[in-house]
This record gives sequence, C-alpha cells and structure tokens, in this order.
Amino acid sequence: MTQPGHEAAWREWNAARSGARMHHAWILAGKQGLGKRAFANAAARSLVGAEEGTQHPDILTLTHPPKDDKEDRKRADGKPYERARSIRIAQIREMQRRLATRPTLGERRAIVIDPADDLERNAANALLKSLEEPPQGTFFLLVSHRPARLLPTIRSRCRILRFAPVGEDAILAFLAEAAPQSDEAARRAAAAGAGGSPGAALTFIEQELAPVEELMRCLVREGDRDFALRGRLVDAIGNRPDRTRLQAIFDLSRNVLRDEAVGAQGPTLAAVADAHAAMVALAAQAPTYNFDPGFLSTEIGGLLASAAGHRSTADV
Repeated sequence: MTQPGHEAAWREWNAARSGARMHHAWILAGKQGLGKRAFANAAARSLVGAEEGTQHPDILTLTHPPKDDKEDRKRADGKPYERARSIRIAQIREMQRRLATRPTLGERRAIVIDPADDLERNAANALLKSLEEPPQGTFFLLVSHRPARLLPTIRSRCRILRFAPVGEDAILAFLAEAAPQSDEAARRAAAAGAGGSPGAALTFIEQELAPVEELMRCLVREGDRDFALRGRLVDAIGNRPDRTRLQAIFDLSRNVLRDEAVGAQGPTLAAVADAHAAMVALAAQAPTYNFDPGFLSTEIGGLLASAAGHRSTADV
C-alpha cells in the first residue's frame, strides 16, 4: 500500500545511502500513524538487499514482546496475544549477541526498534553501548513517536529523519485505497479528525469513531453541566475498550483540542491549553497504571468539558 508523505524522507535516505559514508544510526521521528514503521522496514530491506514480503536473517526487529509466558504460548500457536508495555533489556542483550557474529548473507545488517520510546531504562542504556561502538556494517533504525522521551545520549548519536503531518487530500487518497468499503463521508470525517496522521485516520474508520468525535467536539464547545454528554461519551467509547481503541481515543481527543485552540483567545485559549496538557499527561499515564477503562473514559470527557469552562458568549 502506498504510504503518503514519505517522499522527502526517501530522498534524504537515498542521498545518504549513495554517500561515501552513511551514518550508522537513525531516529525516524514524527507523530504516530505516519507510516514510520513501514518506512523503517523498507529502508532496512534496501540496506541488505531483501525483497518485499520476505524475511531476511540480517534484519532484526525489536518491538513489544508477549506480556508473559502464557501470552508467549499464544503467539507460538498463532493466536492473538497481549503484548508487554515496554521493550526489555533481555531483547537488547539477545540482539547484542547476534551482533557479535558477522551478517549471514552479506556485509550489512539492519536493526529496527519500534518504538524506541518504549525501551526500558536499562534497555536504553544497553542499546547506547551498541550505538557508541557499532559493529561494521550494522545500521540502527529507531522508530520514535516522541523523541524527547529518548535518552539525550541516544539522540546525540543518531541522525534524525523527520516525518511531517500529511495533508487531508493525501489522507483521503490513502483511505480510498486502504478502506474502500467506507463511504466518502466517513473518509472525510476521518481525514479531518486525524491531525495529519494517515494511520490515525484509518483507525478512525476501523474503530467507527465518528460518533465519538461528534460528542467530543460538543463537550469542548458546549461544556456539560448536567453530565449527560459525558455519559453518552462513555457509552460510545465502550465498557472495555482495548489498547488500540484507547490509543485512538486519546489521539482523537488531543486533535479535537488542538483544532479548538485555533482562533481561540484569552481565557478560552488558556482553558483549552490546560485541557490539552492534562490530556497528554493522562495519555502518558494510561499505559503505566492499571486504570479502569470506565474511569479513563470519564476523565477524558471531564477534560474535554473543562475546555469550555471559560467561554464567553462572543467565543461561541
């Protein structure tokens, strides 16, 4: 599937590959849903000469492992399994053991870490040693949605390849290919609410988030003095949303608040900014703490409603 918005990144990557000495470590930086993982996989294939759709022994991918032994057995059986919240030091150690040997089929090896933001602290420190003294022919591709979360020492040893938000027209073209079963109205709503992220737009359609977005925008613009809108939002989100749906809900809520900040002034702008900052903090805490899904849905609704708390008649 064609990934929109990668043209500039490919130009920079290909120029580096054709240079005399290519940098050994790269951070692919940009908001979630811009296709950085797909780019990392394709870039890794370009380094080792692998064909698309094939597995190559000189491409190593580190991502969230199964949560525990039970989930690992599910993975081995080809069943859906729950993933751990972080990339662990044992995975880095295993990767480093592989780096002690030569590449299997050629002179190059690619390491993809997705997302590098979720490395455990000890894992990040261990990775740093490999970045400081990389084996010959080894290249690191670190997918990062929030580069500021990476250790400064890791950032300083990597070249940053930035991925910018994608325009709505490009997202609409992407959705027409990726979700042909959806109607045009749904695709337009998804593109408008995605904040420039094709992946978020596709999730918007797959998770059927149009009713959720409508309620969110009502909360931000009208408030919710009788708690009725918040109750409807909790129902629309669902009793037990999985991690993918919750992440999409958080992304959508932040996009709604960002949209509302455009053109706002004075106390209204301050209220929207405060709500956005609190939403970012809640989204960061959610994977770490075992929050009840109903509590999270209620908190999200409360923060959205708080953005309307200082509106004057002239703002509405």
